[in-house]
Amino acid sequence: MTESEFWLFLEALWEERERASMIAGTIDSPLFEIQTQNDYIGGHALLPNEHTQIPEQCITDMGKLLFENVKQNTKEAILMILAHQPTRKALSILREYCKTPDENLRYFAEIALWECKMWNE
Repeated sequence: MTESEFWLFLEALWEERERASMIAGTIDSPLFEIQTQNDYIGGHALLPNEHTQIPEQCITDMGKLLFENVKQNTKEAILMILAHQPTRKALSILREYCKTPDENLRYFAEIALWECKMWNE
């Protein structure tokens, strides 16, 4: 899966299933950690309905993109989707990525890993 294929895949899911409903709020803060949390919470808007029904091969393909030279917003979207997968595969990918994340995504990735662990309990 390439970066453009990922976005086409996600757009097709949105068209087929629509986006998951969400309510979110933010806190205005100059702190990096708080702003990252705001960005993470807002990132839930990317989730399609039935996001836990994504085939494992697609999860694997998305996970590979985390380790490639793709745009930050693509990695954020992938992290968000992986964070909501109740599968060992997604958890494994996030654990591996968190070992050597992109520096500007370190905290975002940690939140995604934490959330994925919660879904996999």
